[in-house]
Amino acid sequence: MAGMQEGPSADATKKFIKDDRCANALGIRFAELAPGRAAAGLIVREDMLNGHGTCHGGIMFTLADAVFAVLSNSRGARAVAQFCSIAYMRPAKLGDQLMAVGTESIVSGRRGIYDITVSCGDEVVAAFRGHARAIDDRG
Repeated sequence: MAGMQEGPSADATKKFIKDDRCANALGIRFAELAPGRAAAGLIVREDMLNGHGTCHGGIMFTLADAVFAVLSNSRGARAVAQFCSIAYMRPAKLGDQLMAVGTESIVSGRRGIYDITVSCGDEVVAAFRGHARAIDDRG
């Protein structure tokens, strides 16, 4: 994986990505991972189209959410989503290569806010913001 960090935290993150069955089934592939930054992409397949013949919004959300999940867990603490929102800017089409690039915006104590931009080439198709909370084994 190009741009992948190394070390114990990186090993845990690689396992986290490998164990994400949903992301793997959708063909989401991580291209970059570093503390506070991650990127992943997918190619829009026919089974990802909605009734309008464009990429289903849930697919774009899932791509952004996969980057969010990796980002919020990349520093070693176990974290879960608390709130997420997405704004769709334009449709994606069959065969489009979508790339989601995320950054850590704010981390304060057990909470963090992460921003992910989903693009097709130079055009932004969606903007995602996720709020995460670090948890212990009790939740």
